[in-house]
Amino acid sequence: MTTYTLAGGCFWCLDAVFRKLQGVSESVCGYAGGTEADATYYQVASGKTGHAEAVQVTFDETIISKETILDIFFLIHDPTSLNQQGADKGPQYRSAMFYQNEDQKAEFEDAVRRAQENWDKAIVTERSKLEAFYAAEPEHQDYFSKNPTSGYCYVVIEPKVVKARKHYSNYFKEEA
Repeated sequence: MTTYTLAGGCFWCLDAVFRKLQGVSESVCGYAGGTEADATYYQVASGKTGHAEAVQVTFDETIISKETILDIFFLIHDPTSLNQQGADKGPQYRSAMFYQNEDQKAEFEDAVRRAQENWDKAIVTERSKLEAFYAAEPEHQDYFSKNPTSGYCYVVIEPKVVKARKHYSNYFKEEA
C-alpha cells in the first residue's frame, strides 16, 4: 500500500474522485504544509496557518498505479494556478504534493514532468516534505457522498468526478 498527501484546492474535490477509484482503500481530508499544530478548518480557512487543504489517499499499487493516481490528481485541478482553484482563493487552496521520502519526491517530480505536457502555462505545484498531516473534522470526510444536493457538490465537485471518469473509466468502482 502507498499513501500520498496531495493538495489541489478544496479537499472535498480530490476526496470525491479518489474514493471512487478501484484500489483506493482510504481517502482522508485534512491539513498539511503549515505551522499550526493540530489545525482546524476555521484556522486553515483564515489562510494564516500555512496549511493547505489536502487529502491523504492510500491505495494498492497492484490495482491502480502510482502514476495513475498522480495523473488523475493533475487532471482534476489546475496546477498552474497559484493559491487558487476556481473561486476558492488563498494559500490553503494551493496545489501541493507532500512527500514522505526521497522515492516519493522523485515520483512527484516525474508526475509534474508528465503533467506539464498537458498545460500551456508552467505548473506551480509545490513539492515539499510532509512534516505533519492533521485529519479534518468528521463533517469534511466523504463530503460529496454525504451532501449530494449541495450546490457546491453539483457545480464544483461533480464536474471533476465526471472528467476523471471520462478519462479513467476503467479505474472507477461500479456504482451501486
